[in-house]
Amino acid sequence: MRFLEVDGLGQVSRVGLGTWQFGSREWGYGADYASGPARDIVRRARELGVTFFDTAEVYGMGKSERILGAALGDDRGSVVVASKVFPVAPFPAVVRNRALGSARRLELDRIPLYQVHWPNPVVPDSVLMPGLRTLLDEGRIGAVGVSNYPLDRWRAADAALGGPVVSNQVQFSLASAGPLADLVPFAEREGRLVIAYSPLAQGLLGGRYSLDHRPGGVRATNPLFGTENLRRAEPLLQLLRDVAAAHQAKPAQVALAWLLGLPQVVVIPGASSVEQLESNVAAAELELTPAEQQALTAAAQDFQPVSAARTVADQVREKVAQVRARVGG
Repeated sequence: MRFLEVDGLGQVSRVGLGTWQFGSREWGYGADYASGPARDIVRRARELGVTFFDTAEVYGMGKSERILGAALGDDRGSVVVASKVFPVAPFPAVVRNRALGSARRLELDRIPLYQVHWPNPVVPDSVLMPGLRTLLDEGRIGAVGVSNYPLDRWRAADAALGGPVVSNQVQFSLASAGPLADLVPFAEREGRLVIAYSPLAQGLLGGRYSLDHRPGGVRATNPLFGTENLRRAEPLLQLLRDVAAAHQAKPAQVALAWLLGLPQVVVIPGASSVEQLESNVAAAELELTPAEQQALTAAAQDFQPVSAARTVADQVREKVAQVRARVGG
């Protein structure tokens, strides 16, 4: 395992574990997942050197935090657990109560990294950050992070907090490479952390899905899996397959290794099984050549997915064509 040293957090494993699916029905993992596979995945992650675990109060309405805290057991105080506050009415007293609630569910006295889940479009961070400042000063949290923040608001959050907001968790993958332009250079200059969620684009970059095999569950609503986007993604997916073959690796491992080849980036893929977790963690040992890293970057920048509206229109056209085929029209 490889690590990054981050002020306020200590050593953070480059490959972490995202736990949105812990206790969340939308992923379709079944009722037994929380009591069996989820705990096995966390425990195996610790054996493999994973020190970074990400959750949020809204994941399963608190269930993810409870499952994660129980699965970590006595280890929960020696790893970097990150949770998030959903910024509805984010006044200091509310933020404090929500943080204490997350800590109880996680069975922690102190949450190492406490993040703002989304930028509130109405309430400025000058209202929210003083509450986090108090939690910092009291030792209730170890560091403050944000999620889904553009660079200008990340910088403004620093000023509102009166100190560095150490991390920004954003959607980041070969299929969603926007953070390359500004967030990654900023993190490298300032010694911050970019936390990549959906680093496999909900499975698109794993090579499992195609025009003939689409996902169900929560993934079914993702515009990336529309007809036009799957066609547009094929050059990127073929490059992933080629690089994977050269390393005797899986396309998903190459997609993660590309992110890990960037400065100050950690990845937090989820895992539906211990085997998937082991595959994800193994990506930390995969060294891409500079030429491969550059080629993948170019392919990511060339991939321009269409909008959700266009994808929905594609789906409507497909349904009409299927009906016509059935009736012979």
